[in-house]
Amino acid sequence: MNSPGRISRRTLLASPATLAAGPQAETLRAIDCHAHLTHRSNPAWERLDRALIDAADKLGIERLCCSTLPPRRPATPRSWRECNEWTAGSVRRHRGRVLGWVHVNPGYREALEDTRRLVEDQGFIGVKLYNEYRADEPVLFPLVELCIQLRVPILHHAGHTMWLQQSQPRISDGSHFAELARRYPEAAIICAHVCGGGDWEWEIKSLRNSPSVYLDTSGSVADEGVIEMAVKTLGANRVVFGCDMSMTASVGRLTGARIPESDRAAIARGNMERILALRGTGKGSR
Repeated sequence: MNSPGRISRRTLLASPATLAAGPQAETLRAIDCHAHLTHRSNPAWERLDRALIDAADKLGIERLCCSTLPPRRPATPRSWRECNEWTAGSVRRHRGRVLGWVHVNPGYREALEDTRRLVEDQGFIGVKLYNEYRADEPVLFPLVELCIQLRVPILHHAGHTMWLQQSQPRISDGSHFAELARRYPEAAIICAHVCGGGDWEWEIKSLRNSPSVYLDTSGSVADEGVIEMAVKTLGANRVVFGCDMSMTASVGRLTGARIPESDRAAIARGNMERILALRGTGKGSR
C-alpha cells in the first residue's frame, strides 16, 4: 500500500497529468546523468532537442548530462568528433542546463587526445562509452587512467541480458565493472540504465563489493522495487538519477520509491553533484 500523499510509480505513469508536472516533479530538482541529443542526420534534430529541454522543465530536471551518439557503430574518430562538436554547441546554447559527455571509441588512440581536449578546454564532464568493448578489456585501461588523472567519471553502457548477446556481443554488465573497479578503485564509474532491460536484481547484486561504481537508474522498464533494492544493497550514496530518454518512467521510479527523503534527494542530484565536484565541472561556469 502507498502511504497517504505518496504518488506511486504506477499512478504517475498512468496519469496524463505527468507531463504537466505535478507537485513532486516541480520540487524534484534533479540532474539527469544520462541523456542524449539527436544526431543531425535526423532532420528534426533541433525540434527534438528542444523537446528534451521542455520535458526536463516539466519534470523538475534542472540539468541534463548529454552525449550525441553516431547511428553506426563501432564509432570512428570522424563520427564521434562530429557528434562531440554538436554536443559542445548544445552546451553553449543551453549554458548551465546541458552538460557534455565526451563520446569516444577507446579502440583508437585519438580517444585519449579528444578526451583531454574536450575536458580541459571545453569543460566536458566525463566520458560516455558504448559497447565497442567490455569495461574490463585492457584496451580501456589508458582511457580509464586518463579519466582518473582528469578527475572525471565514465558513464558506460551496460546490461545483463541474454537477448543482446548477438547484437551487442561486448556489452558490459556489473561483473565487468566490478573487475575494472578492482583494478582501478580510484576511477568513478557509472553503470548505465539498470532499468534498460535484463536482470536488474543480478546487476545490483554484482556491484555490492565495488564502492567506486555508481548505478544509473535510467531505463524504460517500470518494475517496482528497483530503487529500494539498490539503496538497500549499495547504499543511497552510490545511486544516481538518470533517464536515458525514458523521462516519465525514470521520474516516477524515483518519486514513488519507498525510501527516506534524504536518500531521494541524494539520488536526484546530490550524488551527481559530488561526482561533478571531483573536477569542479557542471556549474555552468564555462
